[in-house]
Amino acid sequence: MFVNDAAEHQHLRVLIANQRSDRLDYVTSVVVGLGHEVVARSIEVDEVASVTQREHPDVALVGLGDNSEHALELIGEIVRQAACPVIALLETDDHVFVGEAAKRGVFAYITDTNPEQLQDSIDIVLRRFAEFQNLEGAFGRRAVIERAKGILMERHDTNEGQAFEMLRAHSRSANRKLVDIASAVVDGRALLPGPEKQ
Repeated sequence: MFVNDAAEHQHLRVLIANQRSDRLDYVTSVVVGLGHEVVARSIEVDEVASVTQREHPDVALVGLGDNSEHALELIGEIVRQAACPVIALLETDDHVFVGEAAKRGVFAYITDTNPEQLQDSIDIVLRRFAEFQNLEGAFGRRAVIERAKGILMERHDTNEGQAFEMLRAHSRSANRKLVDIASAVVDGRALLPGPEKQ
């Protein structure tokens, strides 16, 4: 049993997937020893998608078992279903597998399940995943604001700067976030009549 200072790290819900049951058992003991909760263990690809959707893990650990294609399918399913990062666990370096796993969305890999190394990898991956989500969210917010400006430019026959000022002024007067005002404009577009033809 591995012991970790739980005060240092947040308690995580972890999904473990591996084709080999002996590795599932070993990684489970490491994860539990680090003070985390194993919310699901999966061997089959067809199970991992529904388990991931149901359990909403914070992180997924996928081991390379006897068949690299099986592990790649597990990674692909988890990435498609979950809003959590995936770490590949390898017993030895396998650069071909790592390259294929990266194409499917794996966030990191480690070649040893040493408890301290695993915890460090989890900490780094969660930080990077949060940054990725923030960046993705920023791009999404920017896209909504750009669409709203386009709608206002069309409806009010104005330029981009004036359209942005309209959004910002309404945001201030309504005491709401700019992106919320922009979303309302975009959502409400379907309810508005089209511009009058000259």
